[in-house]
Amino acid sequence: MSRIAVGTEKGAYVVENDQAGWTVRGPIFPGWKVSAFGQSQDRTHLAAVGSNWFGVAIHRSADFESWEQIEAPPTWPEDTGRSMSQIWTLHTDGDRIWAGVAEAGLFTSEDQGVSWDPVKGLNEHRTRDEWEPGLGGLCAHRLLTAENTKWVAISAVGVFRSDDDGVTWEPKNDGVATVGAPEDAPRPEVGYCVHCVAHDPNRPSHIWRQDHSGVYRTTDGADSWHRIEEGLPANFGFVMWRDESSGRLFTIPLEADSNRVPVEGKLRAYISDDDGERWSEAGQGWSDAPQFTGVLRGAFDGDNRGTFCFGTTGGKLWLTSDNGESWAELPSSFPRIGAIHLLT
Repeated sequence: MSRIAVGTEKGAYVVENDQAGWTVRGPIFPGWKVSAFGQSQDRTHLAAVGSNWFGVAIHRSADFESWEQIEAPPTWPEDTGRSMSQIWTLHTDGDRIWAGVAEAGLFTSEDQGVSWDPVKGLNEHRTRDEWEPGLGGLCAHRLLTAENTKWVAISAVGVFRSDDDGVTWEPKNDGVATVGAPEDAPRPEVGYCVHCVAHDPNRPSHIWRQDHSGVYRTTDGADSWHRIEEGLPANFGFVMWRDESSGRLFTIPLEADSNRVPVEGKLRAYISDDDGERWSEAGQGWSDAPQFTGVLRGAFDGDNRGTFCFGTTGGKLWLTSDNGESWAELPSSFPRIGAIHLLT
């Protein structure tokens, strides 16, 4: 049975498939924006929520039905003057959970998400005064980990890497085009609007990057980046996913920064089976009707065994269970979708 957690602008929902077909349970956290899901090492479910009136919160659950709000979510010290406007991602790495937040920063928990501490090496980085927000704000939205090496993607700042388990961090964006900067301007350390990253856990120095300026790959742990866009109808978008069982890459191109919808209204995933050297349209089952909708950076997930799901800003869910060979639009409609999590 497939179970998909859907985070929207107005609560969370669980979409389930059994012999009777697809059913929807919810809303959970009605009226709250649900921005991220996670799961701790002991299998406790986590949900990050937010409100313009009440701020952000994290809830914990053993069964995804009964929830308890923790007393002390990630919080900026008052003397920073920063606003904790959203929790963008929850990433479990061994017995540590990482939270990426806005205004851009990282926090960690060593007690299954009950309490949180700031990652000062990143949050107070020497380049901090140069950080600027993208259209979605100043957000740390994706984390990759491989033993003591960590990478974080921050919009609109760039990718940072730590080689000492998160103590110190350095920007790693060489080869990525700057947006809007004069050609003869000195190359900045920061100011790169990375939209999403994914890597190969067995080759962690191999990372794929959907950026504001295009699609890139690194094979040296982010020391250098190179474009990989052959076969794509556009190089803009917010999705990058790698299925571990097959090595297949997924992205969902959008027309451009100025028009963030599928090219010619054709909502499609694109796949690559050669580490991004060439891309092609994924499988069958797509709608022939125009789909002028987008897919946000947190609105997708996969199980690394061939199942991949994404949700759109128009509230629709698309699913493949055979690694992109066939696709189905699920028979439900939701508020604007910002987070997807396949439940196990």
